[in-house]
Amino acid sequence: MRVIFMGTPDFSVPVLDALVEAGHEIAAVYCQPPRPAGRGKKDRPTPVHARGEALGLEVRHPVSLKSPDEQARFAALKADVAVVVAYGLILPQTILDAPAKGCLNIHASLLPRWRGAAPIHRAILSGDAQTGICIMQMEAGLDTGPVLLREATEIGAEETTGELHDRLSAMGAGLIVQALSQLDSLTPEVQPEEGVTYAQKIDKAEAAVDWTRSAEEISRQIRGLAPFPGAWTLLGEHRIKLLGARVVDGQGAPGTALDDGFTIACGTGAVQVTRAQRAGKGAQDAETFLRGMAIPQGATLGAG
Repeated sequence: MRVIFMGTPDFSVPVLDALVEAGHEIAAVYCQPPRPAGRGKKDRPTPVHARGEALGLEVRHPVSLKSPDEQARFAALKADVAVVVAYGLILPQTILDAPAKGCLNIHASLLPRWRGAAPIHRAILSGDAQTGICIMQMEAGLDTGPVLLREATEIGAEETTGELHDRLSAMGAGLIVQALSQLDSLTPEVQPEEGVTYAQKIDKAEAAVDWTRSAEEISRQIRGLAPFPGAWTLLGEHRIKLLGARVVDGQGAPGTALDDGFTIACGTGAVQVTRAQRAGKGAQDAETFLRGMAIPQGATLGAG
């Protein structure tokens, strides 16, 4: 098929690769514009921008798709279909209608649960046992279109958002190739009105750990916010990002280290931190972290 690809972050890159490997003709790649990044604040191309150029594809990065000129440029590509995955811009109806077979979105949840911006984070933060990928026919509403294909996966007991992100990206790449190969025979499934939830963007205010909460809640917070923005706590004046955790047996005053191995008491139960990061350092497994910053039994952690 002649495909317009629309995506921006790392999550989208395996999908672009899969479409190319499957032999589809990529008419153009759309992504968000380069933005200032790094210490020098120089404009940096997005991951999809960089990959598209490396593949020798035409890359477009308009600030908006609302202008008649941009919409005409899009329509002039005469695509069979547009594949959209974490693009980040609203698609006007004119854009949705331009490809012969419309626009297909790869969404990282089991719709109608977790429509919106942060479905992977929210699934872990809420303690969902399952999530998955939906291939959805796009319409004007926010993730409201009929679903063409879906695939579920269990969420691991210690899985972080970063790990689940990578698994779902690979699943999405495989499922969109399958969907395109069967497109004319797939039956769109209208989303039910029951069970709709919205995955709001992550607010950094959600990242401070309140040790009076249950171990299960704190484990989900740590895993759900890893690697970004990273749940955090304080040891004295030192701010520590917590990037991996498991629920373990133990009890004590909330925030108190129960041993020398990063087991911390919660309001009920305890968590063992498995990965952490201190200011100015890279993320480390707990054993390596503790060699550089000991947290002895009896030490108290808190959010200041």
